[in-house]
Amino acid sequence: MQKMLKKYFPVFALPTLAAFAISFLIPFILGVYLSFTEFKVVSERKWVGIENYIRIFSQDETFLNSLWLTVKFTFVSVLTINIIAFSLALLLTKGLKGTNFFRTVFFMPNLIGGIVLGHIWSLIINGILGYFGVDITYDPKYGFWGLVILMNWQMIGYMMIIYIAGIQNIPDSLSEAAAIDGANPWQNLVHVTIPMVMPSVTICSFLTLTNSFKLFDQNLALNGKSPDTSLLALDIYKTFYDHTGLKLAQWHGMGQAKAVIFFLLVALIAFIQLRATRQREVEH
Repeated sequence: MQKMLKKYFPVFALPTLAAFAISFLIPFILGVYLSFTEFKVVSERKWVGIENYIRIFSQDETFLNSLWLTVKFTFVSVLTINIIAFSLALLLTKGLKGTNFFRTVFFMPNLIGGIVLGHIWSLIINGILGYFGVDITYDPKYGFWGLVILMNWQMIGYMMIIYIAGIQNIPDSLSEAAAIDGANPWQNLVHVTIPMVMPSVTICSFLTLTNSFKLFDQNLALNGKSPDTSLLALDIYKTFYDHTGLKLAQWHGMGQAKAVIFFLLVALIAFIQLRATRQREVEH
């Protein structure tokens, strides 16, 4: 078997590696290079060094605002989604009637596309806030919480399924031993259930963190017309089409530089989160 694997490994691996290189690796390297240039099209580029990165912080006021908004949105979303999803998972593993029905209902929003979700919630929220003369599209405060509600509604069911899988893998003997030792339900939750589902916490935290940071289509559909409610991904998109005050080539170079910064931020934060939660897994 080992000889067969070694013999045919290139046959099966090379097409995948070639597709990866063509669709991701080469465009990524080219994108990093373009962040140091001014360009209208890729074939017509001018090297400017770190000038694009300097312009981001000196001439573009929207970037830092979008970065801070994205950080706040990610922090709130990660906490609310995981707390609610874990609570629902606990509830739906108690043997209640209709458990499978509720699991399906909670998971269904994750199957709907982001653009559709954004338009649906825009109609719902504006329909409610319209009575008070508020438009979520242009009001930063309501726009922020509208995004949080949308993200929770879409992701909670997906995270809930992962937590349910983790809870169901906990041996009954652990809970029984804790009960014999006199542990109450809260102590059983804190000292048995949560430590045993830390692998699920790692997965769910990673997914919610990266998806919150990369949120684009929901933001575009819900309140994309307002510059005060643009998360980083949407701000990068707008940079390529907002040409006020600078040449088109400069805006394109800045947009590419923002994308590189965006990638580094998401990679760094995701790495820190994975290290932190995996250490908790080892401890327990």
